[in-house]
Amino acid sequence: MATIAVLGTLDSKGEEHAFLAGCIRARGHEVLLIDVGSGAPPSIGPDISRQEIAAAAGLDLAGLVARRDRGECVTAMSAAAPVLVSRLVAEGRIQAIISAGGGGGTAIGTAVMRALPLGFPKLMVTTLASGNTAAYVGTSDLVMMPSIVDVAGLNSVSRGVFSRAAGAICGMVEAPAEAARGKPLVVASMFGNTTDCVNEAKRIVEEAGYEVLVFHATGTGGRAMEALIGSGMVAGVLDLTTTEWADELAGGILSAGPARLDAAGKAGIPAVIAPGCLDMINFGERPTVPERFKERVIYPHNPQVTLVRTSVEESRELGRILAEKANSYRGPVAIMLPAGGLSVIGEEGGPFHDPEADAALFAAVEDACRREVERIPAAINDPVFAAACARRLLAWMTGA
Repeated sequence: MATIAVLGTLDSKGEEHAFLAGCIRARGHEVLLIDVGSGAPPSIGPDISRQEIAAAAGLDLAGLVARRDRGECVTAMSAAAPVLVSRLVAEGRIQAIISAGGGGGTAIGTAVMRALPLGFPKLMVTTLASGNTAAYVGTSDLVMMPSIVDVAGLNSVSRGVFSRAAGAICGMVEAPAEAARGKPLVVASMFGNTTDCVNEAKRIVEEAGYEVLVFHATGTGGRAMEALIGSGMVAGVLDLTTTEWADELAGGILSAGPARLDAAGKAGIPAVIAPGCLDMINFGERPTVPERFKERVIYPHNPQVTLVRTSVEESRELGRILAEKANSYRGPVAIMLPAGGLSVIGEEGGPFHDPEADAALFAAVEDACRREVERIPAAINDPVFAAACARRLLAWMTGA
């Protein structure tokens, strides 16, 4: 039997959350009702009140409510509720969480869920489950379930939705987690243009007894990898495809934000960094490429993705950024430079082969980096380069 948190604005959505709670209890689990409302008094009695939520985060709830600004209240609860609920998870008092809501309730519920560990069951029943849900899901594994009708009372449709939602969260709790394999985790970043490199490095590291998780460097993938590193679950990092920084710098569509490359440094774990695919900026279909790039070398990766070659100036700045990031690392770190090219299409004979731009990037790294830098006389997808990266990381992780 598990305890499942049922979190919601119990002033306006009390009936719906009471129904969810009843369905969960009918399946043999316990419920912890959490009120994150900020309007009228709750219509059902919570186990954890809004006042307790506010106190846990040092929030002046009375002053907030007195201003009668609903947006301000939702924002404040979205910041406060994760503090208390994260504590409940850490103390083992709840084993899953479910919530239901419209715009405000979804903002609060998903803010809480994003703060909880990967693998912890979390389900949001919402009117906003279709369309672009990136702002609500982030890099978490929360599940968004369409409410079909508005979360505004019980009717013939909503009862069915809520009943199935309750069954779903109970099923998540009841499903046995796969037994841990016991292998230390290594994370790696990959793009189509660095696949051979990462696959070979992955093979070498896994033969040494590690499990390698590969993340697609598409913005979301980079953020997800950073989040996993920050969780404390990772033993080492093969960040061989740092292309998201080219998009962050030059305005491409696959940026992972300015915190990309920060998590490993803060965690103090061994990391190997390479400038994989920093020779390209990503855009959508060819007409989406900004006019300012019209004189650049442009390569259609596929009908939906168009690549623009980074310039000498951009490459120099990217090299400086890599060096600056590595300089801040608390643990062992090395920047490995593939002298033969940064991607499949950046090798000699490829459309993005530009020795001057690559040289500018390498020189910037070597000039600014106070940590280990090694230039390898091979292209990034050469097995020689992949092996050098893998063995550098293994030497630190194994102490050999």
